[in-house]
Amino acid sequence: MAGKRCPICGGENGCMAGERETCWCAYEEFPQGIFELVPPESLRKDCICRSCLHKFRVELEARG
Repeated sequence: MAGKRCPICGGENGCMAGERETCWCAYEEFPQGIFELVPPESLRKDCICRSCLHKFRVELEARG
């Protein structure tokens, strides 16, 4: 991934792509709807951060 900033909140995303270790996101499941929050120019370029992933899951669960 190119950027180190979350395309949703602008915070650091903790991306480890290209590093020696596997990125944290490789072990996560991202609900399809979360990608609708990412600007088109950032899709498949910038990683979503853990905080935004968690917040989205909580909101999704609250909706039932």
